Amino acid sequence: MFGCDPSITTVENRTLEELQIGESAEVDRVLTPEDIELFAVMSGDVNPAHLDATYAAETGFHHVIAHGMWGGALISAVLGTRLPGPGTIYLGQSLRFRRPVSPGDRITVRVTVREKDMASAKVTLDCLCLNQAGELVITGEALVMAPREKVRRPVSHLPEVRLHTPGARFANLILAARSLPPLPTAIVHPCDDLSLLGAIQAEGAGLITPWWVGPKARILATAAAANVTLDESRIVDTPHSHASAEVAVDLVRDGRAGALMKGKLHTDELLSAVLRRDTGLRTERRLSHVFALDVPDVDRILFITDAAINIAPDLETMKDIVQNAIDLVMALGIECPRTALLSAVETVTGKIPSTLLAASICKMHDRGQIVGGLIDGPLAYDNAISMEAVKAKGIVSDVAGRADILVAPNLESGNMIAKQLIHLGGAEAAGLVLGAKVPIMLTSRADGPSARLTSAALARLHAEARPTKPVAE
Repeated sequence: MFGCDPSITTVENRTLEELQIGESAEVDRVLTPEDIELFAVMSGDVNPAHLDATYAAETGFHHVIAHGMWGGALISAVLGTRLPGPGTIYLGQSLRFRRPVSPGDRITVRVTVREKDMASAKVTLDCLCLNQAGELVITGEALVMAPREKVRRPVSHLPEVRLHTPGARFANLILAARSLPPLPTAIVHPCDDLSLLGAIQAEGAGLITPWWVGPKARILATAAAANVTLDESRIVDTPHSHASAEVAVDLVRDGRAGALMKGKLHTDELLSAVLRRDTGLRTERRLSHVFALDVPDVDRILFITDAAINIAPDLETMKDIVQNAIDLVMALGIECPRTALLSAVETVTGKIPSTLLAASICKMHDRGQIVGGLIDGPLAYDNAISMEAVKAKGIVSDVAGRADILVAPNLESGNMIAKQLIHLGGAEAAGLVLGAKVPIMLTSRADGPSARLTSAALARLHAEARPTKPVAE
């Protein structure tokens, strides 16, 4: 639209006296899918013919089309900024819609002065919109009151509009996970509505088959309060939360469950049962947490580790943290994930221990001690995710600016990065604890339905990539 052309810095009108019969003005605009979405947001017109490709394919047009008044808005823009321009008062508009406008169409909008009345200052203009083939898509006429005084003003700076559908990238993960059989999952102490309903939602989406592990009376009371009915044959009765964690771990060891989902109990209780010697779910790796974040304006899911379990990892722990994250991301279908080891600078220096740790991890990857994808570091946060920052600093790297996995040097920095993206950046978040024999969904009370559902999808896809599967029922 007019204001989108950065080369135009001023707007100037044509006064009533200056206007000539037959005089015209026009602008060109290519319709994008984002235009359709933005118009729907602004107008509230969510007709599926404009927004739902599946529905639109069954209509007579066979594809998504623009709102008719999108073209009308372009006509208004020409009248208000070109002819007559600033000071014009809209009095009336008639429109006839001749052809649909589809994403990718280039529309030429033209208004032409047909009549003017000097006494009343009323001006009638013919209006039309043509597509790239020269076909009429809209015709009509506008009645305006033309300005009598000359106006020349700088173009107002428009706000930058960014469209983001929360969790859109997560939807693809959920769709992929739903193509697999549901994952038998032990829901550990689901004695509040959030943990119980989150698991029910994941079950309804076909991602898990739950075992409800906890005090039976409390679970049933929670379900009744939430107005849902549970299959009582899948409730494993326990006296308290500590026992719930131990019994849930036993279900995994018996092959009856392939994942754990935290309910209303402390994380330490659950992880203590997971890590108990001989009877827990230990592997040769340390446990670590991976956040998956769908961040507005980022063209990929970002994974941040470890922001929840390992406070100040040493080299061996960091090796496991990195490998756990790479394994997860590859299980999600990203064949060559890019891993950035974060620090404050890009150079290795003994004054900043995290740079030494990053350099050591890179060498371990070179030697095959860590496998999968590409790894680089140390990298500052901006140089891990921003190609503009990479170019400005002249960094040569296959990872810098395009990282999928961000490895924080310690829990504090990882936690702050993740929560800044969630609470200031508008990111949707999900996550898993990895390194045990099965994935663990550590949901919190702050997590919404999307986070719980996506965590279940992550667990399902990760479990599928592991060699050992739970017993099917």
